[in-house]
Amino acid sequence: MSLVFAFLKKYRIAAILALLMMVIELTVELAQPYLISKIIDDGIAKSDLGVVWTWGIVLLVGTVFAFAAGVSSSFFAAYASQGFASDLREKLYDKVQSFSYSVFSRFATSSLITRMTGDVTMLQDTIFMSLRFMTRVPLVVAGSVIMAMVVNFKLGLLLALTVPLLLAFVFWIMKRAGSMFKNVQKRLDKVNGVIQENLTGIRLIRVFVRMKHENGRFAASSGKLMKNTVSALRLTETTMPFIMLVMNAAIVAVLWFGRADIAAGSASVGEVVAVANYALRTIGALSAFSWIAVTFSRAGASAQRIQEVMDTESGEAAERASAEAADRSSNPVDGQASFRGAVEFENVSFRYPTSDIKVLEDISFKIEAGNRVAIMGATGSGKSSLVQLIPRLYDRDQGRITIDGRPIDEWNTETLRRSIGYVPQEVLLFTGSIRENIAWGREDASFEEIVEAAKIAQIHETVEKLPNGYDTQLGQRGVNLSGGQKQRLSIARALVRRPKILILDDSTSALDLATEARLLGALEDISCTTFLITQKISSTQAADLILLLDEGRLIAGGTHHELMRTSELYRGIYESQFEKGEALHA
Repeated sequence: MSLVFAFLKKYRIAAILALLMMVIELTVELAQPYLISKIIDDGIAKSDLGVVWTWGIVLLVGTVFAFAAGVSSSFFAAYASQGFASDLREKLYDKVQSFSYSVFSRFATSSLITRMTGDVTMLQDTIFMSLRFMTRVPLVVAGSVIMAMVVNFKLGLLLALTVPLLLAFVFWIMKRAGSMFKNVQKRLDKVNGVIQENLTGIRLIRVFVRMKHENGRFAASSGKLMKNTVSALRLTETTMPFIMLVMNAAIVAVLWFGRADIAAGSASVGEVVAVANYALRTIGALSAFSWIAVTFSRAGASAQRIQEVMDTESGEAAERASAEAADRSSNPVDGQASFRGAVEFENVSFRYPTSDIKVLEDISFKIEAGNRVAIMGATGSGKSSLVQLIPRLYDRDQGRITIDGRPIDEWNTETLRRSIGYVPQEVLLFTGSIRENIAWGREDASFEEIVEAAKIAQIHETVEKLPNGYDTQLGQRGVNLSGGQKQRLSIARALVRRPKILILDDSTSALDLATEARLLGALEDISCTTFLITQKISSTQAADLILLLDEGRLIAGGTHHELMRTSELYRGIYESQFEKGEALHA
């Protein structure tokens, strides 16, 4: 729970005031049975109406005072818990944003969402309830036992002997329930994962008529969650019957021995009533322990899951440290101004962190700043993996990568990435206007720069025809646009950055040949090094360098004319796309 206390420290004054108001409220409540005993013994038993009125007024004033203290306690508890949750959620989100791509892939997206929402909310509610009620429960128990012994030591001793037995039982239940609720949260992650997959792929599910199958998959996952939750709740709910049995036996004992003491003259009616009242309050407090057991067990599991994310190395600390050591005098802006975009790979090999299989092996090539590189190869040949090494989404295992003659890990990561325009294979647009989606690439971009980027990306005329132009609102993930339109918007978003290196990861696949030709022609006027992953020979012919990959190895490299002379595979691809196509048209 060190995580909780670390984030709650900022709100310690509000937390202390919440506890203080709760203690004042509780003090008044614990005094009430004692005052009632005074009314019974000194007022009613002696027919003294003045005593009844005096202590009655004291009870009324105390109740009003306790009510005000309770309201104040709720206010401060809410302020502390809400502030805690806001800070923790923001810090957790910031931590996830700092993850390198390899570290990020260790966590399922659905799990991270659950941790930033459900787990944080669980801790938030636990803190509020702790400040307002949970801390009160042990104080009620302890205070009731002490006050019962003050009123009548012999009868109060019955409570003092009973409570430790019950507390030991409750703590044993909480310990066992903690691991069970951790499994519940893991099951919840899996349910959220199924939901996320289904909502993302809803079109495919409908086209393939797989609704029944996916409903069954969700039902199975949800059923396992229900089973684990029921098992955990069944365990915690066993506390209530046991507590009620023992405490009711204690009350019967108090009344039995109290009757005997009244008859012997060693106890008064008011004292027996007061002790019985304290016993009832103890029952009420202890009965809440089953609820507390559930809450703290779930909160403990949530805290562990959040701590797991917070303790994970981001993967960028080493990058940042090496870059700062080698480049202390340059800031991201100065570094970007001196960035040209010449790239060289020397015997580079790479495998994904969770795999022993090399996806790239002994890759070497050199490209001058401003040139265009086309990368071709079959599915799984390592094309996307290669370009992801340039913005350091992953780090190579062996070899050397330099940019402008400088080792890539000596560049400040922010400087490096600010100089790169990246268009991923899977298009991702954000809810908002077209203008906002393009400007997402560079926050300070003017409208003129946004339009210029759109023109180069061959999307400007399409946008102009929309009813609201650049202010047209996009649905989630750009659902109201075609595949080609989304690709061109993504390219415009990358171009508005004025990148020195532009990476197009198969991001022209949905464009027709004419539109793609205009786009590639427009890119020639931009002073940037371009990496183009493509399956189209028409896109490679103007490239300064063509890299042909096969199963992670570079099997050929050169210009279009060079590869037509030296690479049988390249000639085969060319013939399959052009000569056969011409024969069909003939």
